[in-house]
Amino acid sequence: MPTPDDIAYVLRLHPSPADVDAKAWDALLESQPHATPFMRHAYLAALHTSESAVPETGWTPVFCTLWRGEALHGACAVYVKPHSYGEYVFDQGWAGAYARHGMEYYPKAVVAVPFTPVPGARLLAVDAAARQALVQALVQWCEEAGLSSLHLLFTAPQDVEAAQAAGLMLRHTVQFHWKNEAPALASSAASPLPPDKASDAGLASPPEAEPGAAGHADSTPLQRGTPFESFDHFLSSLSQDKRKKIRQERRRVADAGVTFRWARGTDITEADWDFFYRCYERTYREHGNPPYLTRDFFHRMAADMPDAWVVFIAEREGHPIASSLIAVGTSRSKAGGPKESELVAFGRYWGALERVDCLHFEACYYQPLQWCIAHGVHRFEGGAQGEHKMARALLPVQATSAHWLAHPAFAEAVDRFLEREGEGVAQYMEELQSRNPFKAAS
Repeated sequence: MPTPDDIAYVLRLHPSPADVDAKAWDALLESQPHATPFMRHAYLAALHTSESAVPETGWTPVFCTLWRGEALHGACAVYVKPHSYGEYVFDQGWAGAYARHGMEYYPKAVVAVPFTPVPGARLLAVDAAARQALVQALVQWCEEAGLSSLHLLFTAPQDVEAAQAAGLMLRHTVQFHWKNEAPALASSAASPLPPDKASDAGLASPPEAEPGAAGHADSTPLQRGTPFESFDHFLSSLSQDKRKKIRQERRRVADAGVTFRWARGTDITEADWDFFYRCYERTYREHGNPPYLTRDFFHRMAADMPDAWVVFIAEREGHPIASSLIAVGTSRSKAGGPKESELVAFGRYWGALERVDCLHFEACYYQPLQWCIAHGVHRFEGGAQGEHKMARALLPVQATSAHWLAHPAFAEAVDRFLEREGEGVAQYMEELQSRNPFKAAS
C-alpha cells in the first residue's frame, strides 16, 4: 500500500479564481509566513470580476493548485501576459533584446498580484517540499505551453529559496519601509516635542515650536526597539534636519486650512469610496493613463474585505480635496514560529482634486504613520521605489523576484546582467544606509 510520500504531486490549472475553493485557498495562505491581504481569495477574485485584471487588460489568469491525492498541498496565482505593465519589476529591456533577435518575449507567465508591488508569499504550500514541487511544476508547464519565461514577483524568503533551488535567477530591487520602533538609543536629554493631541482623531497636529523650545518636557526617553507613543515621540528619534523638515511640511498643509479625517472598514461610507476613486482616477489621468483598477474593484473590497482598508480624507472649508488609502493586515516572519503575528500597513493609492504644497507627504506618509503609531501597527510599507521616502524615515529594504527564461542563450545573458545589476543594488543599499535619517546612538 503506498504511503503519502509515494503519491505524486499533480498540478491542476484553473481559468478563474472562482474555480478555486476560497476557504481552502485562504486556509493555505494563513499558514504562510509573510502572508498579505493581497493574496486573499477575495482580493484576487475582485481583480478578476471587476474586470481590472482580465485577458482584455493583459492578465489571463491560470490559477494553479498542487495536489497529493485529494489533499491540497500548494497553490499560486499565475497570469499569462502580452506586456509588462502593472508589474513594477521592469523587464521591457529583455523584451526588446528578444525583438532585436527576431524572437517573441510575449506571452510570458508571472506569479504575482496584479498592480500590487507588495512583497509576500506567492507560492502557497504546506511545506518546503510542496513549494519546491510547485515551482518545478510551473517551469514544466511553461515549457509545455511554449511560454518564453516565468517570473515570480515580490517574493517571500521561502519562495526565493524554492525558486533558487529550481534554478531560477534572482533579481533584487529596493523598497522603503517604516518600523514602529526606535532604531537607536537616544539620550534622555533629547530635544523634546510637544504632545500630539490629534493622534486619536487622525488630524494633522503641526508642532508649535522647534525642538528644544522652552516649556516642553520629554517624558519618555527613546529606547531601542520600543514602539513610539505618538507622532511627536517618533519625530524625536530623527536627526534635527529631518525633524525640522517634517514639521515645516506639516505646517504648510495646516496653514493652507487643510484638516484630515480617517475611517476604517465599514465606517468608510459609499460616499467616501466614491470620493477616493475620483481622486485615484484623477491622478492616473493627469499622468496620461487610465487607472489600473475599476470602481467596481473597490466596491467589492468594501463588501468583501472592509477591515483591510483605512481611508484618509483631506478637507478644506468643509469640502474634501484629497484622499489616500492604505491596507492593513497581519504577517508572521516564520511559519509555526513563536513570534505572534504583527500588524502591517501598506501604502497603496492616493489622489487630489486641488493642489496644496506638501499635501502628498501629509496624506501618504504623515497621516498613515500617525495612525499606525496610534493603533499599534508594527510596520508601514511605502510601496515601490521612491528614494524621497527616506527623509520621512522609511528605510531601504531589499525586495526579490525570481526568473526563468526558456531560451538558454538569453538566460545566460540575463544571468550575467543580473549579477552586475545585483552588485549595483548592493552598493546603492549601502549608500542609502549611510543617509540614515535617525539620530546616532548616544
